[in-house]
Amino acid sequence: MTGTTLCLLLLSVVAVTAAWPVPRALTRANWPEREPVVALWVWQCLVATVLLCCLTALALGAAAVFGTVRAQLFAPAPPAVTAAYDLSAAPPWAAALTLLLACGAAWTTAMLGRELADARRRRAQARAHLLERAPDLPAGLPAARGPLLVLEDEYPDAWWMPGSPPQLIVTTGALRRLTDHQIDAVLTHERGHARAHHDWLLHLSTALATGFPRVPLFAHFCDQTHRLVELAADDTASRRCGHLTTALALIELNRHRGVLSCASSHRLLGERVDRLLKPPPRLGRRDRALTTTAAALVPLLPLLITFAPGLTALP
Repeated sequence: MTGTTLCLLLLSVVAVTAAWPVPRALTRANWPEREPVVALWVWQCLVATVLLCCLTALALGAAAVFGTVRAQLFAPAPPAVTAAYDLSAAPPWAAALTLLLACGAAWTTAMLGRELADARRRRAQARAHLLERAPDLPAGLPAARGPLLVLEDEYPDAWWMPGSPPQLIVTTGALRRLTDHQIDAVLTHERGHARAHHDWLLHLSTALATGFPRVPLFAHFCDQTHRLVELAADDTASRRCGHLTTALALIELNRHRGVLSCASSHRLLGERVDRLLKPPPRLGRRDRALTTTAAALVPLLPLLITFAPGLTALP
């Protein structure tokens, strides 16, 4: 078995393992609810592992199938390193695998581009709608807007609008219904989303789930990301304002939506309230450090597999 064949097989095994059984086991675990930030990091590392497996396998497969690609990739490498991969003796299925991975890479790029374009369009429409509801002041008056925008609306609501410049929007209904401490909790929650750039995570997870809906990793990554970013922002607010204040703010802010109903669209809100009223114990500092470090090392596995034949061939 040649070095290239072994690398492609090992990369396939790692990718399949990270894309199928591992995410299913992770969704059944209880600890992500206790540490949503760490859980988000683990999901990102799993996705990075699969993408790196596909990318490195595509590079090796293309080098084995196309001589021009081989010449470019291995031009600076010593002859012993090139011989260790034995690219000319690649198996016949390497060409099919390379074509499949190339199509997958093109499709992934297209889905990411479409998601970013859709997000930009939705943001532009939202900003145009805000401009209609809160127009700029006439010339000569101080019209500069700050990061906080108050809208006249009877329904209590607050949300963060990313962009340039980003803005935090809160309605007068929220200001009337919530206490000062509850308003502080809501604003802290939304700022937590902004500081962690949760919008980029949501765009990435949505694009991958849309492009590959039958891959468990990407489907679970999308579902869990939408859930975990809210739990992480709740934790940010509760650490500053208290669990009870944050829970009451969430209830008051969503009372007209039926926060405690059993409908599937509102189930997450109910879970968030229950979690704030009965906060689960956090993982120990040692366990958090070990989980974070182990997750960070997993994406290095495809790189180690890919470069292993060349490294062992060096004198």
